[in-house]
Amino acid sequence: MTKNLRRLAILLPLPLIAALGGATAAARTTADVLLSQQKPVVASSVEDSTLTADKAVDGSTTTRWASAEGSDPQWIRVDLGQPAAVNRVKLSWEVAYGKDYRIEVSDDGTNFSSVKEVVGGNGATDDLTGLQAHGRFVRLVGTKRGTTYGYSLWELQVYGTTDSSGDTQAPTVPAGLTAGQVTATTAALTWTASTDNVGVSSYDVLRNGAVVASATTAQYNDTGLTANTSYSYAVRARDLAGNVSGTSEPITVNTAAGGTGQFVLAAAGDIADQCTESSNPQCVHPKTARLVQAMNPTAVLTMGDNQYDDAHLSDFRNYYDKSWGQFKSITKPIPGNHETYDDTPFAGYRQYFGSIATPQGKNYYSYNIGNWHFVALDSNDFTTGEGVAEPAQLTWLKQDLAANTKRCVAAAYHHPRFSSGDHGDNPDSIPLWQTLVGAKVDLVLNGHDHHYERFVPQNVNGQKDANGPVQIIGGMGGMTLYDVHSAHPATAKILSAHGVLKLSMTDTTFSSQLIGLDGKVLDSSPTYTCH
Repeated sequence: MTKNLRRLAILLPLPLIAALGGATAAARTTADVLLSQQKPVVASSVEDSTLTADKAVDGSTTTRWASAEGSDPQWIRVDLGQPAAVNRVKLSWEVAYGKDYRIEVSDDGTNFSSVKEVVGGNGATDDLTGLQAHGRFVRLVGTKRGTTYGYSLWELQVYGTTDSSGDTQAPTVPAGLTAGQVTATTAALTWTASTDNVGVSSYDVLRNGAVVASATTAQYNDTGLTANTSYSYAVRARDLAGNVSGTSEPITVNTAAGGTGQFVLAAAGDIADQCTESSNPQCVHPKTARLVQAMNPTAVLTMGDNQYDDAHLSDFRNYYDKSWGQFKSITKPIPGNHETYDDTPFAGYRQYFGSIATPQGKNYYSYNIGNWHFVALDSNDFTTGEGVAEPAQLTWLKQDLAANTKRCVAAAYHHPRFSSGDHGDNPDSIPLWQTLVGAKVDLVLNGHDHHYERFVPQNVNGQKDANGPVQIIGGMGGMTLYDVHSAHPATAKILSAHGVLKLSMTDTTFSSQLIGLDGKVLDSSPTYTCH
């Protein structure tokens, strides 16, 4: 009892004192705020494209997430955006409820600990209070279904307080800003990470006094620069509460001469869900299309599964065409497995893109931009169960690469040879990967797994090797994200995040950036020189 309540105890009856004490406790409870609404969310599965994971955190009790039917276990995970004290989780079940389940929290989205286990639940609404947990990610893991269906939630609500609540202390000023490799068009910047009482969330990168990017780590690769030009750089740090540090000491960077043939490419796979922003504000592919538009690319490369679920022509026209369709004239598409699900495999894909998809009469083709040679491949031919292995494509590829006269070579196809995502490695494409490595291809772009993963150059066995290609999985173009697992030895960066890959090319080099939905740079590669 507080000092004021003790003083009132002299004058007031016991029932009224109890009421005041209860009001104080209620005030403490209501200090918790709803942290999960409209936050990024992924799930182990969905029953269909209308029952996606984001429906469980959209604030509506008329939309829901549903897992695949008849299978245990299943899970749904929400990213709160920053570390928080998690005190309460409220579950509003649909008819398909979880009888046995647990609530887990994690700091990194990979390593989870259980904070609450429910056995023998009866559905309806489960309001789990007094959890006293802490983390950034909260996951519901269903282990036993209450019905023969799957798991289905109208709403998953996480309550608590973020670590940044009431924080007014700014991070320390970044120190040690230096420039590493500088080419005619790029500058690789690094600095000593700032410290903060709660946590640094990002860094503003300033070029000539203006903010040009936001980096989540203490490094940034600035691209699209002009040759033989002087630039001034500085950085400053931000924390989760929005406090901003002072600006670092500036440095001057001089780009090299040359660097002809500069151009920018935009790339992503697994793009268009059956939705539009007018019908669903959480629809992602229109948002990634705006990122492409901001890049003003020379060409747009798609890495398969352009349209979901069965890639009918009507779906392409109703969804893909309303977002990424604006770049159709400069698009270099390839098919994924979903393009084979049409009533006649590839029919909608070929009818929508026309000769753009089959410029040489096949689903695979090649083309040149500047000093770069690109091969666009149909990896369905190399995937067991999704096509018959067709030696003709591999024979064509070997002949095409042997005839190439360009210094730099890139390949794009859907199914990745190596992946730390849900689909994992694809051994069926070993002959394809061996051919590309043997030809000293510089860059390989893939989709299929719904995450972003950039590898350092690697050999045929997936081991680090400077003579091998850089492989990038870009399956984050718009569909529901997949969870990621233990990274490969050659993985440089792995993220479960939507965005678009920005590729900056010259006659002799290339570098990449992952641009997130908010326009921030989520990852930057070094500048690689072509083999």
